Amino acid sequence: ITAQIPYLPGARQDRGTPFGAKVYANLINSMGADRVLCFDPHSPVMPALLENLTVLHSDEVIAASLPNQGRDYVGVIAPDAGAVERARRAADALGLPLYQATKVRDFATGKLSSFECEELPERGRLLVVDDICDGGGTFMGLAQSTGLSKERLDLWVSHGVFSGRAAQLTEAYGRIFTTDSHPGHLNPDVNATIIPLAAFLAAASN
Repeated sequence: ITAQIPYLPGARQDRGTPFGAKVYANLINSMGADRVLCFDPHSPVMPALLENLTVLHSDEVIAASLPNQGRDYVGVIAPDAGAVERARRAADALGLPLYQATKVRDFATGKLSSFECEELPERGRLLVVDDICDGGGTFMGLAQSTGLSKERLDLWVSHGVFSGRAAQLTEAYGRIFTTDSHPGHLNPDVNATIIPLAAFLAAASN
């Protein structure tokens, strides 16, 4: 029995109390599946709690799904420190340089500030890569900090939750890509390009 759970519930609740990742991991483990298959987990915390886990990484899907095999881009941007590993994997898969941005989050209020990005190429389109887009605050702050127009920025998020003010992303990004891992991908105001995961999950299951 393979349990395909592309978007791990509670994966973002990987610190503090309540420890949501542990609650959901216990629930998933209780199924006794021979294999649990997930796509691009948020952090290493919940995967470490799951038994018989196989991870489908986003770089495999990105490289196979982007128009023109990603040759439209001159680089990949990691929007914060937590995105660096997956953005680097994507950059390597596409044969592109990686650029890193940073931000500061006040965990008491959730407010984001102090967005910065290292120097970017003067020309060409860049792809921002991360795992989850909820309200889009991180990506709006990044776009504003770079000063680039939407004609030069595209966004890839593995899991499009697209809640709250996510529709404003269309003001800053020319193209938004996500998968069908989360029901939020259907938000019509975001109008994202949807990459179906079924074939990738089936291949990873074999």
